[in-house]
Amino acid sequence: MCIFLLLVHTSQFVIENEGNIAVLLQHAYNIRGNDLKQSIQIAEDALTRSRISKDIELQAKCLSHLSLFYMIKGEYPRSIAMAEEGLVYFKELKDEKGIADVKYNIAGVYYKTDNFHLGLVNLIDCLGTYKKLNDFHNQSRVQKSLGTIYEYFGDQKNAIRAYESAIVAAQAAGDIGLESNAYNPLSGIYLKQDRIDEAREIIERAIAMKEQAGDVRGLAFSLYGRAKVYTAMGRFEEAEADLEKALEIHDEAGERLGTAMAYRKLGVLYQQAGRLQEAKIAFEKALEVSDEYNIAITRFRSHYHLYEVYKLEQKPEQALRFLEEYIRYKEAVINAQTLQVIENYELITRMETMEKEAQMQKEKAEIIEKKNIAEQAWKVRQEFLSTMSHEIRTPLNAVITISSLIKGSPEEEERHLLSSLRLAANNLLYIINDILDFTKLDSGKASLELRPGNLMQLLENIKSTYESMAQEKGLELKLNVAPSVAVYYELDEAKLSQILGNLISNAIKFTDAGRIGLEVEKTGDEGDYTVLRFRITDTGVGIPENRLSELFKSFSQIHSITTRKQGGSGLGLAIVKKLVELHGSKVQVTSIPGEGSIFTFDIKLKRSGIVYEAPERDLSKLKDKTVLLAEDNMVNAMVAGKLLSNWGLITTHAKNGLEAVEMSKQRKYDFILMDIHMPEMNGFDATKIIRQPDNLNSHTPVFALTADITADQDEEYKSFFNGFLKKPIERDNLYDALV
Repeated sequence: MCIFLLLVHTSQFVIENEGNIAVLLQHAYNIRGNDLKQSIQIAEDALTRSRISKDIELQAKCLSHLSLFYMIKGEYPRSIAMAEEGLVYFKELKDEKGIADVKYNIAGVYYKTDNFHLGLVNLIDCLGTYKKLNDFHNQSRVQKSLGTIYEYFGDQKNAIRAYESAIVAAQAAGDIGLESNAYNPLSGIYLKQDRIDEAREIIERAIAMKEQAGDVRGLAFSLYGRAKVYTAMGRFEEAEADLEKALEIHDEAGERLGTAMAYRKLGVLYQQAGRLQEAKIAFEKALEVSDEYNIAITRFRSHYHLYEVYKLEQKPEQALRFLEEYIRYKEAVINAQTLQVIENYELITRMETMEKEAQMQKEKAEIIEKKNIAEQAWKVRQEFLSTMSHEIRTPLNAVITISSLIKGSPEEEERHLLSSLRLAANNLLYIINDILDFTKLDSGKASLELRPGNLMQLLENIKSTYESMAQEKGLELKLNVAPSVAVYYELDEAKLSQILGNLISNAIKFTDAGRIGLEVEKTGDEGDYTVLRFRITDTGVGIPENRLSELFKSFSQIHSITTRKQGGSGLGLAIVKKLVELHGSKVQVTSIPGEGSIFTFDIKLKRSGIVYEAPERDLSKLKDKTVLLAEDNMVNAMVAGKLLSNWGLITTHAKNGLEAVEMSKQRKYDFILMDIHMPEMNGFDATKIIRQPDNLNSHTPVFALTADITADQDEEYKSFFNGFLKKPIERDNLYDALV
């Protein structure tokens, strides 16, 4: 009856205001939450009449509204087409708000598909305009969208701040619909933090507001939010009823994003309830909608859920297929998006810091602004990298270590799948390591760690590592070391390997025929030191002279990122430049397009005596030793436990920091391996308590085993640990720590 009355009212309204296009558009916007199809029909009709009248201002407004409506519906190409045409008119009219409105629609399409960087850029641009115009209604919409992007990347702190800003702006605008929009995702974050009562309280508030405002489409998202709370509480029947109601509303409205989200969450509910067949059907429906409408937010998560379900059903072939898709998508996002997202986090921080400084201390704004911008930008970047490294390296730890533990399979197809899995995981790890290495170098915190080493063996190892890559392309990789070069020098083997490895892999990528050469010669002696010249040559495509100046810039790619076939993060040569500079030298490059390139650098190394190889490791030293493993990720706990048991250790597992503390009070262990990011109590606080004098393990060696690359930089807690070991697990480093 309510919907019937709404349709009658809308029809009457349209008839009475047929000649006033602006009034019709506002009406179409107001009813978008109840009848999206009617909103589109009204706006399409308004656009037709504005085109006939050739009024570009009205055409621009119609296009902006239609872009929004089609974005909501999930028809993204159509939304972008409308937005781009409207943007041309608004720019011609010099209409700042109109431009911002269209960019908001474009941003919505980008972050809901797979381009988070451009989503951020457009949202930040919009926010600046809306703040300038004191447009609280649209500030709320933008802040809610920014929160969605932050939450997607695991940055809960900034997500909460954005959602709270959206609520404040909505209250200033007096719009309970927008206010409730922000309560929905905020409830989800509270749920992740195990604040179930708070999550339930604000989602119930959101539902009441949606009903009061008559926002049917928005009510569907709030019901979805309450279903998540009910699922966490084990109230599966109530959760299922809410999700089915949400699906009914989304289907009626033609809302694709909401449909995909509801199907995915329905699958999660069924999975937790042990209804695996129904879970698979729900996840596959979520995937079907996500693939058809390019909804990235639900696509990759559905792949991971299907991997979990097939793993529970003990169907490894299907499980691996979905896991590979999940990893492939993660790799694509990291490669094309993450670095640019980091840079835009700095932009957001800069804008917010400037506003605070202007309010607090106008007369000193210029001086204090520069200091605080730098400090805050670095903090945000570090927090973001910490989150990203933990969230991505944690599943990678399981993937890579499981792959290495599996000795082989009689099935050829399974061996092929396993090989593909290793390759995908290692490629992702290389890109992540590039990001992290560059960040450390860029901050000036890297230093050389020189030890006596065998240069000849190092060069042979590098040749062996990249020879198969060259052979796959039909290339010859030659190593030529002059007789005057000694065998032993004091080296930072990791950094020298990284320099040469990046240059050789780069040469292979851009060479389709011919050879790659690594040449080393002595150019002189200075006391106990020798100057060695390293030269990497190729017969590849070469580099135009006008592009040489850009070659070593951060994130630089010689070829367009959308057309290049070589892959990579665009950081390899930037890292090479900084590592060579760390050795007190510079990289030189000469190149002829179509003939090839030569990269040359000189480094001064101190000659060393003979380096004796370490004896083969004796695993009997670890037999029957006891380990307390604190790890909240069950897959990683299983992997680490398997590795430790292979070495003869006896492992006790704690699922969080609180449990680890309790177990440490009950018996003495030989070692403790402590994850850092855990629920209930994190690894920092747990280790601090274990170090108390009355604890049985106050003097037990405790090693952080973490995917967080910034964990060892926390000065407050650093002294409580005997060392920091990174995930994915490096077997040699773990062994060295335990013996």
